[in-house]
Amino acid sequence: MAASLIRPLGSFASASLHSFYSNLNIIEKPNPNPSHFTHFATKMSTGVTNSKTKIIDSHLHVWASPQEAAEKYPYFPGQEPTLPGHVDFLLQCMEEAGVDGALIVQPINHKFDHSLVTSVLKRYPAKFVGCCLANPAEDGNGIKQLEDLILNGGYRAVRFNPYLWPPNEQMTNDIGKAMFSKAGELGVPVGFMCMKGLNLHIKEIEELCSNYPSTTVLLDHLAFCKPPTTDEETLAFCNLLKLSRFPHVYVKFSAMFRVSREKFPYKDLTSMLSKLVSSFGANRVMWGSDFPFVVPECGYNEAKQTASLIAHQASLSSEELEWIMGGTIMELFKGQWRS
Repeated sequence: MAASLIRPLGSFASASLHSFYSNLNIIEKPNPNPSHFTHFATKMSTGVTNSKTKIIDSHLHVWASPQEAAEKYPYFPGQEPTLPGHVDFLLQCMEEAGVDGALIVQPINHKFDHSLVTSVLKRYPAKFVGCCLANPAEDGNGIKQLEDLILNGGYRAVRFNPYLWPPNEQMTNDIGKAMFSKAGELGVPVGFMCMKGLNLHIKEIEELCSNYPSTTVLLDHLAFCKPPTTDEETLAFCNLLKLSRFPHVYVKFSAMFRVSREKFPYKDLTSMLSKLVSSFGANRVMWGSDFPFVVPECGYNEAKQTASLIAHQASLSSEELEWIMGGTIMELFKGQWRS
């Protein structure tokens, strides 16, 4: 794959999903069922289904089953899950979808107790990489915990959840800067979860990126930018695209059901993906499912296939699609998922 894949801004397909389906002699349905959609995906003339590049999910979660929680891995009080997310279910979904590996992000259901995810990483070292959850406690113990998880727990990334910071504190406080700097020293990316909107956190992210250029950044779920319909949303997406000026910033094209305004297959994200690739290059964009939350929304396999469909709608090349579906994250986490 090429070292850089930059496409002209705005060079995205204008063809509708209806015409794309029609060219393949498939009847469009408002909400395709899994078998219909899988049949459609397999008829694509290009894409990662016929590629030798591994398919890697850049964003998912696992948590204990109720039995595991009762016996060994308790949920954090008040964060009991409402749907299954145990590793056996994940492995079944990945096998059915043909997904080769994944980055597991520590779930809020276990908060700062990483023992469940650590056990999964130890059981399946060739399949999973771990992303721990930063603990921004004022006593500074989170810095030591971060270092221990990276050096001894098998984790290779850390997530900053700004809503876990103490009241009236930002990710740019002394603790946040120390953890962000430590991540750079350890060579692990920092993922930002801007669930309440990128505009609320853009200054913090820009400050950290500017002051600590050795720390790689991952923006979860398109930084929670939706297809813009208001000035504020347009500003947020522009702010996301402007972050491409930092060469160490990457974007997860993940949790499409969270950012799309439409039902599956989320075709309103086509223009956004095209502009992301134009600004960042496909080698700085990566697909992610947000398992298990995606399962009741559209299904795990359908989430993977939807990424390919949207990429084709955006007129991305097969090489660009390979970057997004696995090449980018494999390049970022060198040495992982190679066997």
